[in-house]
Amino acid sequence: MGGVTNRVALVTGAGSPNGIGFATAKILKDAGARIAITSTTDRIQERCDELGGTKNGVFACPADLTEAKAVVELCAQVEEALGPIELLVNNAGMVQTGRDEPSAPLHEVTDEKWRYSIDMSLTSAFMMTRAVLPSMMEQEYGRIVHISSVTGTLVGISGSTVYGVAKAGMLGMTRSLAIEAGSRNVTVNCVGPGWIHTGSSGEDEVTAGKFTPVGRSGTPEEVGHVAVFLASEEASYVTGQLIVVDGGNTIQEYKVALP
Repeated sequence: MGGVTNRVALVTGAGSPNGIGFATAKILKDAGARIAITSTTDRIQERCDELGGTKNGVFACPADLTEAKAVVELCAQVEEALGPIELLVNNAGMVQTGRDEPSAPLHEVTDEKWRYSIDMSLTSAFMMTRAVLPSMMEQEYGRIVHISSVTGTLVGISGSTVYGVAKAGMLGMTRSLAIEAGSRNVTVNCVGPGWIHTGSSGEDEVTAGKFTPVGRSGTPEEVGHVAVFLASEEASYVTGQLIVVDGGNTIQEYKVALP
């Protein structure tokens, strides 16, 4: 069972102390991976310290993943510190510190909001994936895991059309790239979280979690464990897939309180 031991892993969007990205990074580190983390702000250094800091081989750096130059520089820094990136978890997404992006119906979405929202989730995943692929294909080993959503890929939410487009785009990219890179031992998969209780969850989202078959919201760690499996050697024959982590919510027609 090789798992992820000694593999160099980069997790994006890991700045929140109670988010999916940081939870995934912790699980990867505990499983023996060599960890690099990034977010849009300097708070990523706090997460680095929580993982043991640079003295324990953890690398952290803030970066704007919608900028090609910043992405190339980040990957170069990770490679210099830890080695070539072998595992990539694209978790960076819509929620950004210091910026409120309220939902809106599509006909009220401005050009600026469209570009910003697509860039945050989809363009950032594209930039990161494009940057690491050549090395992975040359080494003939790589695992790319996109943290997508059930929104856009399986269901929709009024007022969240742009979010759904971005997350569905991640799945489309996953399927095509899985075909392109499969012969080079590079797998590409999506995780589709449902109602997950993170630091950015609103009260309505927490309430919605109570109406799942499991009867509660999921935890970031429950998503992280699935992402880490897909990033492992054991998942070598799983590629181009969407693995849903939603407590069974998308399989039920009636959404009612449990008895």
